[in-house]
Parts: sequence; structure tokens; C-alpha cells
Amino acid sequence: MASVDAQHTAGPLPDLYGHGLRLRRWDAGSDADVEAWLRGTTDPEFLRWNTPLNAITDAGSARATLRAKAARDGDGTSASFRITDAESGTTLGHIGVNEITRVFHRAIVGYWVLPEARGQGVATRALTLAARWAFGELGLHRLELDHALGHAASCHVAERCGFRYEGTLRGAMWEAGRHDTYRDAHLHARLATDPEPGSV
Repeated sequence: MASVDAQHTAGPLPDLYGHGLRLRRWDAGSDADVEAWLRGTTDPEFLRWNTPLNAITDAGSARATLRAKAARDGDGTSASFRITDAESGTTLGHIGVNEITRVFHRAIVGYWVLPEARGQGVATRALTLAARWAFGELGLHRLELDHALGHAASCHVAERCGFRYEGTLRGAMWEAGRHDTYRDAHLHARLATDPEPGSV
């Protein structure tokens, strides 16, 4: 398996294809990408389960966030993909392989799906693609995924993609809309040595 040091040290992300999806990098210079990012991260259901460090309230803050993500993608510490329909190119959501740690060959994955694309297995298909790339091309050993307690949809995605439930993290993430109050999270993880789940 390729080492993390040898792979993805810098440069543009590859396009990933499979399960009817194309995962590609976000473009901070694209108004369409900025609009999709703004819609996704200001959606009430997203904000119910996620509290960004810096609030995204308009196109300017959305563009700044995408630029910051591009910088982390470029230095190899993360990989942020726009989830699109492989045929139409329509944006469906986001998936990121974040906090890539070279010493332990570990990373944290996260995802969201736009309201109109929910209920179609988008997150499951995207996570399957991203995990295969992270274990294969990046040579990672462990992928972690955590979500707020009670987020049943995210829990089901994790389980369908072979991310085993490992326990409850106490006070591990902020409450919705707060930076001073915490809530528990479920921790899921998958190892490169775990069997890949069946077809999705």
C-alpha cells in the first residue's frame, strides 16, 4: 500500500468516479460552487447537527472557507470534494477527508448533502468512493467518522459503509449554534484491513 508521505503531498485533487457520482475539488473562483457551499452550510438541517468554527452567512464568507480548504488540500492535510452527479454535473453535496495525520496514517471524514439530493444514497455512495481512495491512494490505515448523538441518518451512512461504532465521545462537539456548550458524539471508524462493504 502506498505511504501517505509519498502520496498527496501537494497539488490538485484527482476526480473520483463511481456509483453514479463524480467527486471533484471545490473551486473558490466559481460562483456556482460558492452558491452551493453557501446553501449547504446554511441549511437548517446542516446547522442542526454542525456548528462551524466560523459562521458562513454570505457569498464572501463561503468563498473564504473554500479558499482555506483549497490551501489545506494543497498541502496534503485534507481533501475536500464536491459531490456531483456523474452525468449532469449537478452538485449534490460535500465530502472531506480531513486532518490527515501522516504519523499514524489516520484521517477524519465528514459529509453533507443538499436538501434536494437527500434520500438517494448520495452520502453512502460518496463515502464509499472517498474511503476507497483514502485507503488506496493515500495509504491511510484508519478513517474516523463522528456525528452528534441522535443524528440517525449519519449513523446509518457510517454503518452501511463499514464504519463500525466504537463508542460515545462525551462533550466532543458544540451544541447547535453555540461555541460554549457541548454535546456527545458517536465515534465510528474503519481500518484499511476491514472488509469493504458490499455493493451500494
